[in-house]
Amino acid sequence: MTYRKRITILSLLDSLIVLTAIYFSYWILHPHFGIFKLETLLFSSLILLVSHHAFAAVYRLYNKAWEYASVRELVSIVKAVSYSILATGIVQMVFFGDVYVRTLLIAWMLHVLLIGGSRFSWRVFRDRYMKPHSIKKRTLIIGAGAAGTMVARQLLNNRDVELEPVAFIDDDFRKHRLHFLGLPVIGDATSIEQTVEKLQIDHIVIAIPSLGKEELTRIFEECSKTNAKIEIMPRIEDLMVGTISVNAFRDVQVEDLLGREPVKLDIDNISEKITGKTVLVTGAGGSIGSEICRQICRFSPEKLVLVGHGENSIYAIDMELRNSFGKTIEIVPVIGDIQDRERMFSVLCEHKPKVVYHAAAHKHVPLMEYNPQEAVKNNVFGTKNVAEAADAAGTDTFVLISSDKAVNPPNVMGSTKRIAEMIIQKLDQSSNTKFVAVRFGNVLGSRGSVIPLFKKQIQNGGPITVTHPDMTRYFMTIPEASRLVIQAGSLARGGEVFVLDMGEPVKITDLAKNLIRLSGYTVEEIGIQYSGLRPGEKMFEELLNEKEIHPQPVFPKIFIGKALLDQEQEIQFLLHKFESFTQDELKEFVVNIANRRENKILALVE
Repeated sequence: MTYRKRITILSLLDSLIVLTAIYFSYWILHPHFGIFKLETLLFSSLILLVSHHAFAAVYRLYNKAWEYASVRELVSIVKAVSYSILATGIVQMVFFGDVYVRTLLIAWMLHVLLIGGSRFSWRVFRDRYMKPHSIKKRTLIIGAGAAGTMVARQLLNNRDVELEPVAFIDDDFRKHRLHFLGLPVIGDATSIEQTVEKLQIDHIVIAIPSLGKEELTRIFEECSKTNAKIEIMPRIEDLMVGTISVNAFRDVQVEDLLGREPVKLDIDNISEKITGKTVLVTGAGGSIGSEICRQICRFSPEKLVLVGHGENSIYAIDMELRNSFGKTIEIVPVIGDIQDRERMFSVLCEHKPKVVYHAAAHKHVPLMEYNPQEAVKNNVFGTKNVAEAADAAGTDTFVLISSDKAVNPPNVMGSTKRIAEMIIQKLDQSSNTKFVAVRFGNVLGSRGSVIPLFKKQIQNGGPITVTHPDMTRYFMTIPEASRLVIQAGSLARGGEVFVLDMGEPVKITDLAKNLIRLSGYTVEEIGIQYSGLRPGEKMFEELLNEKEIHPQPVFPKIFIGKALLDQEQEIQFLLHKFESFTQDELKEFVVNIANRRENKILALVE
């Protein structure tokens, strides 16, 4: 139906209702029609008709999609009718010296009833008789609050979606046995399994945007006891900016269950350090480095220098950032190896970055046990090269990306990271550049992390391999890790080791089980196989040892550990005599340095 035809039909319908209603109200009150003057009745009818169409235009009664009519549309009808009746009463008083109050009141009620009924009857007809006859999936909505009812309304109104809401679940006992949009609130989260079986639910939608991670995990575990597909509604910020619709549900991700509540950044402090400045990121093509670059671009630096050894990864992040920020930020891709000292000095002295984020590193623990020389060359010599180049270039702040594996490390990778921390701490004592390190745990979804490995094993039909049933790790998301790094740079005073409060460690076995369930399988179908600890692995990780802990956070969820610096001579010996070590001697030497084992170091030196 065309727009003009639609307006014509609605206006003619309203005209008929208005004229019929006022004559009917006169007839109800005064069966003997002759007591009124004909000109009074005709004049009142004309005024009421004109005023109704005027206020209908004001409240856009002819522009609304009545197939989606709700309380808001009813309020618009009431306002338009009320003001038109009021206008008619005023005209009666002015011209005839009297107002026919009872007649106008009955006319008001008839207008609201007939005009509202004509609109809402179309919605009822559409919902009942015009819906497609496709088989829809019976859907249970977790959460009967504002978000849950919004989801239910969208599903009820949208004929194209395959989900049909049938009930709510909510932990608020005051809502139990109530009906929202005609759908009952059955019970709390503990009744999910029973409700799914009783109502033959095919689909579950979690619609509580304010849900904390622990609560989400609890609800997900209850939902996992059923065979229904589990999804979660989009983030509220995505809905508010209009980038996604309410019914664009997504699968629950393992990050939703294992992440913590996001740390709020000190935007003003970060902006002061980055906005309008030159920033350089090493390892810019990696998982952490590339996300740091994305986060930095939101603070509008003047120039962003992307340093990386792999041309494909640098090309990918360069093109991504250019497409999003290329008009406002100068983006410079640099192919270079941090082990190439001259290249690092050349790049940093050319661009003179205000802030350097050093994310380039070898990080795979078992692999570095087999290649200790490469771990030392990259993580120790590479860090030394970039740090000293930053000092020579007059950089204000240098942030080293470190690891929880640098605490009491039994392996080469963690030891080289701890030695890298020592190197920048020593340099901080004699440089105008503020050198700091940031430690965090395992990053979900990063290259070489356990999540991609588990997903691949699930795709292949299993089993998932876990080294030990009691092994635990700290976890964080890539964006969270990147935000910590950027915030640490803004808090830097020199020499600190920043650590994120990562909550409770997670059992790798529990992570594997959650990932299996999220993939739509049972643990019995995929299976979990224990393979034993790999070279250099620890059963659990630490973020600070007992001598490094400062109990008070310097920023919400961010702590400082003043790591000890007492192995300077041994580090210098390592740097000068590196080539003369055998592979086994090198592994033992770097681990002893990181753990301050002076007697064992002296034995190797002698």
